[in-house]
Amino acid sequence: MKPGALFVACTGGATDGHKYIPDAIAKGAAVVVGEQALAGLAVPYIQVENSRRSLAHLAAAFYGYPARRLTMIGVTGTDGKTTTTNLLYQILLTAGIKAGMISTVNAVIGDQVLDTGFHVTTPDAPDVQRYLSMMAAAGLTHVVLETTSHGWAQYRIDACEFDIGVVTNITHEHLDYHGSYESYRAAKARLFQSLAETQDKPQGNPRLAVLNRDDRSYEYLSSVIQSAINHQLFAISQRLSAISYGLGEGADVRAENIVYDASGSQFTIMVAQSATIKNDKQRVAINSKLIGAFNISNCLATLTTAVTGLGIDPEIAARSIAEFPGVPGRMERIELGQPFTAIVDFAHTPNALRVALETARGMLNISPRSGEEREEKIKPSRASLLRGEKRGRIIAIFGSAGLRDREKRRMMAEVSAELADISVLTAEDPRTESLDDILVEMEAGARSRGGAEGETFFRVPDRGEAIRFGVRLARDGDIVITCGKGHEQSMCFGTIEYPWDDRVAMRAALSELMGVEGPRMPFLPTRGK
Repeated sequence: MKPGALFVACTGGATDGHKYIPDAIAKGAAVVVGEQALAGLAVPYIQVENSRRSLAHLAAAFYGYPARRLTMIGVTGTDGKTTTTNLLYQILLTAGIKAGMISTVNAVIGDQVLDTGFHVTTPDAPDVQRYLSMMAAAGLTHVVLETTSHGWAQYRIDACEFDIGVVTNITHEHLDYHGSYESYRAAKARLFQSLAETQDKPQGNPRLAVLNRDDRSYEYLSSVIQSAINHQLFAISQRLSAISYGLGEGADVRAENIVYDASGSQFTIMVAQSATIKNDKQRVAINSKLIGAFNISNCLATLTTAVTGLGIDPEIAARSIAEFPGVPGRMERIELGQPFTAIVDFAHTPNALRVALETARGMLNISPRSGEEREEKIKPSRASLLRGEKRGRIIAIFGSAGLRDREKRRMMAEVSAELADISVLTAEDPRTESLDDILVEMEAGARSRGGAEGETFFRVPDRGEAIRFGVRLARDGDIVITCGKGHEQSMCFGTIEYPWDDRVAMRAALSELMGVEGPRMPFLPTRGK
C-alpha cells in the first residue's frame, strides 16, 4: 500500500476485505471503497453495490480505458479455450496484425511474456487492465483474452469492452463454486451479454458472438444473445450478431472430409451461403498438427472468428493453423526413444478426460467400449493382459483436485474405467483435503463401471510414483497419458505450492526406464508414503 492510494475492500470466500480498512488507512490509503455502510473513517469512504465490479472499472479508468483503443476478442469455455486463444493469436500474427494475448498461462506483449500465475484463472482486474495498457502503449491493435467462469463471476474482466465473444463448450466443471451447471453457464454467458454494452470504438466494432452448434450450451447462449440484441443501446451503431460452427449440417461453418491420426488432422471447412463473411470463399482445406476431433472444433472456432469477425483471408488462417505446433501440456508427446507413446495433457474435467482418452484410443485405431460392446471386450482385454499379448493399450494417470467439485472425482474415474485399459489414480492438488479420501471416492467411480483394483485400476498416491508405475507397465505400442496438470508448474498440498511439472516428471520416469540421461523426478510430500 502506497501513501495516497485508493483501497477497495472486496468480500471473498475466505476473508472480508473490509476487516483490513483500518490497516490500509494506517499505511496511507487516501480513499476507501467498500460495500458495507461505514462511518467515522479518517478518510473519504465510498459505498458501492459491488466492490469487485467497481474495482474493474476503477482499474480501467486508472489505466485510461485501454480496451477502447483495442479490438478485444474474448474466448470462454470449459475445455479448449487455451488452445483456441493461442491459435487465434497466431492467426492474427500471421495476418500481419499487431496482437497481444492474455491467457491463463501467460500474457504475451510483443517479445515480452509475463507469467499469469500458478493455476488456471483469469488475472485480477488491475492486472488485466495493466496488461491491456501495456499492449496499447506498445502499439498493438488486437487482443485475445482467455476468460474463465471465475473471472466473469468475480467481475475481473468487466470493463474489457469485448468486440467478439467465442465459446468452445460448457460442460461439467467448477460446480463447487457456482453451485449448479446453470449458474456456471450463466457466468460464461456474461461474455456475450457484454458485447451489446461495448461502446463504439474509433476502429469499429465487429460485435460478433461465435457459438458451438454441437454443444448443449448453444440454445441457451442463442437466447441470451437474442435478449442482448433486444436490449442493445440504440446509441450503439453496430448491432450484435451471431454465427455458429460445428460438425453438423446446421452450423454456419462446419468441417467435412475429416481424417485424423497420431500425426494430426486434415479436413475441409465449409462456409454456408447464409453466413455473413467478408470474402467469397466457401471451402477451405485445413491441415493441422493438432490431434483429436476436439481440436477440429477448436480450429473451426478459430477460423470462424478470424474470417467472419476480423475479415482475415481464409488461406492465411489455414496456413497459420497448419504451422501451429500446439500448446504446451495439451496432448503433448514426450519422446525419449521409448517403444510406446507418452502424452501429457491438461484434461481435468470429465468431458476433457473423455475426449483425451477417445483421442488416444483413436490413435490406437481401437473403437471405444460402451454398453454391450464393452462387456464383450473387457474380458479379452484382461485375459490378454495376463497372457502378455502385444496389443495397444491406454494407460491413464490422473487425479481430482481437493476443495473443488467433488462429483468430478467419481465421474472422471468412471470415464477412465470405460475408455482406458488401465487407470492409475493419483494426486492432483489435494490442498487441505485428505488425499486418501479423494482416492476412495475415485475408486468407487471406477468400480461402478466394472473396474477391478489391481487389474484395471490402481491407487498410487504419489504422482511421481504413479507416472513411474504407468511407464513401467507400458508395452510396445501402448499409450501412457497423464492428465490434469498439463502446463502447470506447481501442485498444492495443504497450503503449500510444491514445484511440479508433469512433463518433467514424465521425462524423469522415461529416462529411468530407458537408462538415458534425463531430469530428476520432482519431489512431492507424498513420496515414500
